Parts: sequence; C-alpha cells; structure tokens
Amino acid sequence: MSDREPGKRRLVLWRHGQTAWNVERRFQGKTDIPLDEVGLGQARRAAALLAALRPTGILASPLQRAADTAQALADLTGLPIAHDKDLIERDGGEWEGLTSGEIRERYPEEHARWQPPGGETSAQVAERVGAALNRAVDTMSPTGLLVVASHGAALRLGMSNLLGLPEEVWERLGGLSNCCWSVLAEMRDGGWRLIEHNAGTLPEPVLSDDRAE
Repeated sequence: MSDREPGKRRLVLWRHGQTAWNVERRFQGKTDIPLDEVGLGQARRAAALLAALRPTGILASPLQRAADTAQALADLTGLPIAHDKDLIERDGGEWEGLTSGEIRERYPEEHARWQPPGGETSAQVAERVGAALNRAVDTMSPTGLLVVASHGAALRLGMSNLLGLPEEVWERLGGLSNCCWSVLAEMRDGGWRLIEHNAGTLPEPVLSDDRAE
C-alpha cells in the first residue's frame, strides 16, 4: 500500500455492448466477436453517462467488443485507453461458439458444474481478473475514477475477488446486462465496497446468464 489517502477512489466496471452471439446466446469466451449495431449504440449512450462522472482513466480488455465499447468513452473524454490481456473473458474451451441449448445437450455433467472442458475454472478467472484490477488500482491517483471495460463473467468474478467474497456466493452476486456497469468505492481501510450494480441505460435491466458471455 502507498501513503495515499484512502477512501477517495472509484472503479466503474463496465460490460461491453451487445454482439450477435449475445443475441444467439452463444458462449463467446475469448473468441473475438465484434459489437453489432445495437451494441455500438449502447456503447455511445452509456459513454455519454459515464463521461459525466469525469473519469480519470480508461482500461479495457483487448477483445474488440470491450475495446470498442471503451473507445466510445475515449472519444468523448479524450482519455487514452490502456489494455490488459488479463481482462479478457473466461476461456470457454470446447463450449465457445455453442448455444446454451447445445451446451446443455452435449455436456450435461459439465453444464451442471458450469465447467467448460478445456476452459478456465471460475476460481482461475477470479484470480486473473482480480489481479488485473489490483494492478490498475495501484496506478490510480488518490481521487481517481477508473472505468474498466470488460466482460460479464470476467467482471463478476474479478469484482468478487477484489471484494474478498467467498466462492460460494459468487453466483449470487448476479450478472451485468450489456453495456451496464457496477461501481466500487474505496473504503478508509483500503478495501472496496460495492455501491451500485447493473446500472446503465436500460430502464429495466434484464440480466443475462453472464457465465456464457
């Protein structure tokens, strides 16, 4: 820990906009799928709201659906985008490209455990993304607001790691809808607390199964 004053920083964890595979309910994982037209519009609308928060930095997954979502905010704020490969989505192994129905039919036992063959475990994703968030925190100014554009499962699990939540409650946290975000505030002891979840541009956000995103 540095000698900075605690309790002044914020993290905005922002899920990417919609893709064609989201609509088809296909497991994207690390497959590099672009935003569709709806997703591009979602990114622009969300960026206008986030720009009003006066962010001091933007960090993004290098996968194009997250990078292009972040770019919408960079275009409004003039801030550069840093990229961290550890913010990419969960490696879905043999499930990538399959629909949720195909996964249930072909891999019933693995689906019940939600463990894609050849892919990452939830614990591995939580540690990877949590480490990326901690690295980012270490570079923030004492009163900074960092926007992190990433993916549904990656953000849910990484946020759980940063908050110190036990694994048995990770699923209860709930997911993020496309282009919605969570806000974390630093506490005086240097830890973090969740102050807003699944906020965004939708009047009534509909949670998708972010495990397949």
